[in-house]
Amino acid sequence: MEKSRHITWHHSAVTKLDRHLVNGHKSCVLWFTGLSGSGKSTLANAVDLALYQERCKSYVLDGDNIRHGLNKDLGFGAHDRRENIRRIGEVAKLFVDSGQIVSSAFISPFRSDREIVRKLFEPGEFIEIYLHCPIGVCEDRDPKGLYKKARRGEIPEFTGISSPYEIPEHPEITIETDKTKIEESVQQILSFLKSKKIL
Repeated sequence: MEKSRHITWHHSAVTKLDRHLVNGHKSCVLWFTGLSGSGKSTLANAVDLALYQERCKSYVLDGDNIRHGLNKDLGFGAHDRRENIRRIGEVAKLFVDSGQIVSSAFISPFRSDREIVRKLFEPGEFIEIYLHCPIGVCEDRDPKGLYKKARRGEIPEFTGISSPYEIPEHPEITIETDKTKIEESVQQILSFLKSKKIL
């Protein structure tokens, strides 16, 4: 598909800084990454609820939900996985520009894809949160029954089984979700946001 050469970026009358001042907090993306079953969606929504209770402007971008709409044309091969993350990165960037704290819950298994997304943001706006959880624990949880299907060969290129997961080398936050209670994990993230003066 040929890219249009006749487009120009239109600058907004209301800036990101203006929105920060109105909201009373800065904006960023909390990029939750980890194996299926590690607790990404659960923790992202728990953090979102805590932010809501603090009257912060926030939103959750969930992997499955996005594939019901924006990315429903994508499969799970390497190319489509990269495009999935590229699109989410661009959407997250729009949310951050709008002054919100956006929680992005995607496996996003490849370091290179996560780094591409990181480069979309200003320093300090991309907060990578690695949910460390042994694959055995993830399989025991298996909330969607995906590991069972993958073991039977019904799901090709399944992360952790037949497709690799590349552990983040320098995440801003690491949480061992097999050892840490959800409430403690939420507080760890909120404390980080306060330490960086985002809240």
